[in-house]
Amino acid sequence: MGVNWKAFVDQVSHYQSFVLVSHIRPDCDALGSELGMAEVLRAIGKDVRIINAHRTPPALSFLDPAGNIDVLGDSVEAEDVKADCIMILDTSAWAQLGDMGDVIRASRADKMVLDHHVGEDELGATMYKDYQAEATGQLVVQAADAFGVPLTRAMAVPVFAAIATDTGWFRFPSVTPETYQVIARLMEVGVVPSEVYGDLYERDTLGRLKLRGLILSRTTAELDGALVYTYVKKEDFAACGAEASDTEDAINLTLSVRGTQAAVIFVEQLRGGFKLSFRSRCAMDCNEIARQFNGGGHKAAAGAFQEGALADVQDKVLPVVREALQRALA
Repeated sequence: MGVNWKAFVDQVSHYQSFVLVSHIRPDCDALGSELGMAEVLRAIGKDVRIINAHRTPPALSFLDPAGNIDVLGDSVEAEDVKADCIMILDTSAWAQLGDMGDVIRASRADKMVLDHHVGEDELGATMYKDYQAEATGQLVVQAADAFGVPLTRAMAVPVFAAIATDTGWFRFPSVTPETYQVIARLMEVGVVPSEVYGDLYERDTLGRLKLRGLILSRTTAELDGALVYTYVKKEDFAACGAEASDTEDAINLTLSVRGTQAAVIFVEQLRGGFKLSFRSRCAMDCNEIARQFNGGGHKAAAGAFQEGALADVQDKVLPVVREALQRALA
């Protein structure tokens, strides 16, 4: 079921000022949907501020060349987060909001969510969700259409990056004919896919390359190669001269191994604990697995977080993945 755009437009019309928020460790869909929605709202005369709990990864800074995204505790303090409405994009989970979650809980502002992920927490917000959408960036384009706002290059570049990356550069089964129709519209207002691809994938640092080599060298295969998994320790970032954000999309490299049906990566966070990422190219449901560890996402891709040492987290998570994969392949 898609978004009720009439209700969305009606609700937005009641507010003048907005704060846009997305998830911690922001990726292209988080940043792209925020930046695109900000342009849509400004086009209809709204006051908009984007505030995230985590800084924009250096590799994605090209999406926000003017530095319009504020960071809680850096360029803005909690008491300064004021608006008629807080709009949360690309997540519906408290755990994904980081320190902005506390700000949202304490705020008297109305809350809205625009998201495409399956599953949700009670955020005290009006939910506008489409589980079939390939990216929240796609929903931003639909929002622009609902408001009658013409697409511009300023909207289109971040939204293109959102859709392109959340579909694995149009390789995932979530891609539909409508995906390409939207991409054509984005190109018509100035997006050059080769330039966005270059900004995303052809500006690697030596540290990023070294870290990815380490991740690949640790890859372990089980179940006759159907399952692969690997890990990153927090000390690896300094050893390789890499950023924490350099693990983004690393799990997809393991799926290039012939015969692989599912992959897991365990990424230790600088504050401790492990971010878990799950991928599936079969009937195994990553979202169902992630939900067992207080996470979520989609059938083909999902994430979660677990406290503990690497061995303990692996001992807890891998048996669940093995069982789910064996069921899917039976």
